[in-house]
Amino acid sequence: MEEILKRFAKGEIGIEDACKELKLESIKRLGDFARIDINRPHRTGIPEIIFAAGKTSADVAEIALAQARSNGFALISRVTGEDIGEISVRIEEHDDLEVDINELAKTVIVKNKGYEFQRHGRIGLIAAGTADIPVAEESCVVAGVCGCEVLKVYDVGIAGIHRLVKPLEEFVTADVGAIIVVAGMEGALPSLVAGLMDVPVIGVPTSVGYGIGGKGIAALLAMLQSCSPGLAVVNIDNGVGAGTFAAKCVRIRNGSKELL
Repeated sequence: MEEILKRFAKGEIGIEDACKELKLESIKRLGDFARIDINRPHRTGIPEIIFAAGKTSADVAEIALAQARSNGFALISRVTGEDIGEISVRIEEHDDLEVDINELAKTVIVKNKGYEFQRHGRIGLIAAGTADIPVAEESCVVAGVCGCEVLKVYDVGIAGIHRLVKPLEEFVTADVGAIIVVAGMEGALPSLVAGLMDVPVIGVPTSVGYGIGGKGIAALLAMLQSCSPGLAVVNIDNGVGAGTFAAKCVRIRNGSKELL
């Protein structure tokens, strides 16, 4: 980018050519199977997240290594055991890289050794039941790489609503900028939290439950039909969407131009 701007300043290229080259520079091609958007964090505050499902483990590892080289780290979601094995083998060949694996979240972070994620604010994260924890953990990992300190509390569903009081008090004291609420079954907990808190609440329906609602449909419809103001809803099991949206809420609240 700097080289292109220098050439423009010297009059060697015009503004149209400079813009075109900058756009091309922001996309890095890997063979014939991937194009890495290396400037996405600077445009949106959210890094490109590698979705492993549907890709071969070899391709996942190749993309992750290239992205880590370009941005200092790479986040991969929905990994399998085979993906983890392939990435781990590749990392052993590079002394300057390390890997963080969250098996519950099905995520892997490949990063330069010693790389630290900056923190620009806090969010709260609630999982209604223990069956909702994997999706909650995915949200936690994503929000973490996007610059958020995450305060977690699990197993505080509405079946024991008294358990919710203390966590919400802690969130207020910690001045969180947003709260993610992950819930399956009837999906009522996000509506309750949104009716009590003055920060954005992101509801994440999970595919947990019995019968017709067992695939998360009941929870999704309940959250969408909520009468509690200030509740946003992402798709079923979409921890990535919740983590990124919460991070953007924190960025706007704290006036930070970039999350990374």
